[in-house]
Amino acid sequence: MDLSSDDSLPASALKHVVLRDEARLKPLARYVNETEKTEMSDTNSETTIKPHAKRDRPHPHALAGKGAREGHRGFLACWPSRPLLIAAAFLACLRGSVDGQRAGSAASLVYDAQTSGSVPIPPSERGLQTVVAEPWFKVSEDGIVLEGAAFDRDGNLLFADVSGKRVLRVTPEKRLSVVTTQPVGTGGLAIHKDGRVFIAAMGIFKNDGGVLAVAPDGTQMQSIVPPEAGYVVNDLVFDARGGFYFTDSRGTSTDPTGGAYYVSPDGKTITPVLPHLAMANGIALSPDGRELWVTEFSRNLLHRVELADAATLAPLGTAVAYQFTGPAPDSMRADADGNLYVAIYSQGRVLVFNKHGIPIGQVLLPGRDEGHHLLSTSLAIRPGTNELYIVTSDGMNGKGATIFHARGFAQALVLYSHQ
Repeated sequence: MDLSSDDSLPASALKHVVLRDEARLKPLARYVNETEKTEMSDTNSETTIKPHAKRDRPHPHALAGKGAREGHRGFLACWPSRPLLIAAAFLACLRGSVDGQRAGSAASLVYDAQTSGSVPIPPSERGLQTVVAEPWFKVSEDGIVLEGAAFDRDGNLLFADVSGKRVLRVTPEKRLSVVTTQPVGTGGLAIHKDGRVFIAAMGIFKNDGGVLAVAPDGTQMQSIVPPEAGYVVNDLVFDARGGFYFTDSRGTSTDPTGGAYYVSPDGKTITPVLPHLAMANGIALSPDGRELWVTEFSRNLLHRVELADAATLAPLGTAVAYQFTGPAPDSMRADADGNLYVAIYSQGRVLVFNKHGIPIGQVLLPGRDEGHHLLSTSLAIRPGTNELYIVTSDGMNGKGATIFHARGFAQALVLYSHQ
């Protein structure tokens, strides 16, 4: 029972609550009892008040009889003791008039500034350092889904039009062009240091995806991981040797059949690194290449993997670094300090972690509180700067597909493409 509460108790429940919480009222009852003793001593010096020991306390019915003889009426005679009765009455006065209460006056939950938006920030992340991104380039008036942001050596930003099966390029002067069109849906992109664009060909989530590579102008397409291998490739990242890791987005939250895999530099060997994942999605490497990070879309997890070598786990090398709230971790990038920037799909924001997997900041997309630009899937950090470029879609909500710009904690990690 909280005296500072705004809601009140119905009269019919007051007696039971007082009895239930008798321990809370006993200090007040003792105070009232001592006051009675003092008053009676002052008014009649020959009267002796015995302590209210259990053996001296009259039965409630006796109290009722005495109350009747003294002219008292009503249910008050049923209380365990007069001091407790007075304490209960005092409590009722503090809480307002009980008899005047109306039925149905229970407290109501209400939306406030933190909960009224389309996608509220989870309570544990509301205190993070926060910036709001700015629009940089409008890709399309249609809500096409964008993915796979990556910078080439010429400073162009490449990204994928997933449903259109295209790889697009926008120059620093904001001129847009098509690099290539694929036979299957396109996901993440990674640039080889020879300039080739490696493409995660997701297929249609029926185990017929793979990895393709094209020249910088979109020609000379070749298959690196063939569709026959049976993966649904979502994203990829190169290591310093020219091998690469990719995520396999097969599986569901209750049937985790996807994972993270390593492809040797010669492309001849594919080794499972972190199997049994539910729609593995984003993937990134630490600056020293000794830690691999993987997001698990269907189970809202961020995995940290310590590597003994490119395809071997270190002893005690795997851990779940973070459990996300709400939908859902997508692609991610690392900066030169080892911080991770994870695009949160369906939330219109990027959550930033330090090198230990602890949240330290976030980037919000404008309009997210009204339900716009929520399909944030990927980002890239412009080489030599801390400038983030976040690709997102507004789906069917009328704002099209847009690239947003913000600044992160540290400069871009030097990727294999720029070595």
